[in-house]
Amino acid sequence: MVVVGICVLFVSASPAHGQTEAERYAALGQQALAQGQFTEARINFEQLAKLQPGMAEVHATLAVIHFKLREYEDAVSEVRSAQKLNPSLPRLTSLLGLSLAELGQFSDAVPRLEKGFKYTAEPEVRRMCGLQLLRAYTGLGKDAEAVQTSVELNKLYPDDPEVIYNTGRIYGNIAFNLMGKLHDKAPNSVWTWQAQGTADEGQKDFDAAIEDFNHVLTLEPQREGTHFRLGRIYEARFEQSHKADDREAAKHEFVAEFSVDPNNVDASYELAQMNADDKNLDDARRQFEAVVARFPDFEQALVGLGGVYLQSKMADKAVGTLQRATKLDATDEVAWYRLAEAERAVNNREAALKADETFRALHAASGSGNKLAQAADVTPQKLGPLPKY
Repeated sequence: MVVVGICVLFVSASPAHGQTEAERYAALGQQALAQGQFTEARINFEQLAKLQPGMAEVHATLAVIHFKLREYEDAVSEVRSAQKLNPSLPRLTSLLGLSLAELGQFSDAVPRLEKGFKYTAEPEVRRMCGLQLLRAYTGLGKDAEAVQTSVELNKLYPDDPEVIYNTGRIYGNIAFNLMGKLHDKAPNSVWTWQAQGTADEGQKDFDAAIEDFNHVLTLEPQREGTHFRLGRIYEARFEQSHKADDREAAKHEFVAEFSVDPNNVDASYELAQMNADDKNLDDARRQFEAVVARFPDFEQALVGLGGVYLQSKMADKAVGTLQRATKLDATDEVAWYRLAEAERAVNNREAALKADETFRALHAASGSGNKLAQAADVTPQKLGPLPKY
């Protein structure tokens, strides 16, 4: 781990001419630090510490160097020496917490890391303290604190790969432990089979997932959402197998869901999309309209309905529907693409050009992949064949 932000030169060197021995070691040590030659820097600052043992800044700089060299016990010793000489030196509390955490002394590290994470203004120091807090909390079995810190880290550093990996591992470990506890406490419950089905579905083991969710229905035939989940799994398997039987099985499960939950809007959406794919445009339009009437902010249903209006030569209706979709989710490239088509169809050239420009920018940024629906439980709307730009 590289300390960025903590590694600040505490000692300043005098000009080369007329240097004292102490100034010479300070200059050589700083030069080595600047070049990343930490062993050489340590040698020089250790000599400087012998000449000026009462200078807190020298011990603080040595603490940073030891940390860089993964000599954490020495780093702790030098921090404590610096703090005795000058408790007001900046960053030493965070550096001490980081060093103690590396030594596995989590109880002593946590209060210092918490202070660094909550109150340090420097982003990199705060980030490092947060990541070490995850490790310390986990080591101390403080799962709730680890989760809370993970949430805060993701807000502060949403695109940081190391943060994403470590916070994801926290969530994954907690979920794994909870699922293990569920299996131990209630091995034949619907919750265990549902958890196993979700896991198998996530691993794309669709045959196993279908078996798992059928176990759920055996135990509780009227369990809401289970037929819908099976329908989605059959759809996913159809994407792999391209077997008509899987698609028909999906349709059967969506219809079966209505016998348990007549108001399942996601099942209605899936059936509407199936009709749209099969060019049953009147049925698709009625189904999409019913979904949107009940849930006006169902963005993917609005995009689907706009697409059906376009295919049905009802561009005037498509415009308003797709405009609403883009307001609900301004990053949905499919919505912008269809809106551009609709505006062109009603001869609104300026609006069509604007929508097309937005689509092109989003499409280029996405790397050509369709943006997945934010509601992951439903099939996302997809782009049709694109024009050649």
